Amino acid sequence: MGKQHNKIIKRSRRKEYLKRKKDQVKATIALKKSTPAKKTAKKAAKKSAVKKTAVKKTAAKKTAVKKTAAKKAVKKTAAKKTAKKAAKKAAPKKED
Repeated sequence: MGKQHNKIIKRSRRKEYLKRKKDQVKATIALKKSTPAKKTAKKAAKKSAVKKTAVKKTAAKKTAVKKTAAKKAVKKTAAKKTAKKAAKKAAPKKED
């Protein structure tokens, strides 16, 4: 007789479980319908923020490239000058 009783309990528990799940699904659908405006606003804000940071990064990279190019140019000219001085010292003097 206990088995028959268990079947009834199982059925009622399953009905309650399915009812809870349906209610949960309905609640999520209602939330999704009410929040699209917020999501699009957030997405737009994120895109504009990303664009601003990208512009800042590219500007920073350009200035960094200019600085490094200037440093390299200074180093090259300094190296050329020292090379010329060394060549003058090393070259034997011609006497006629």
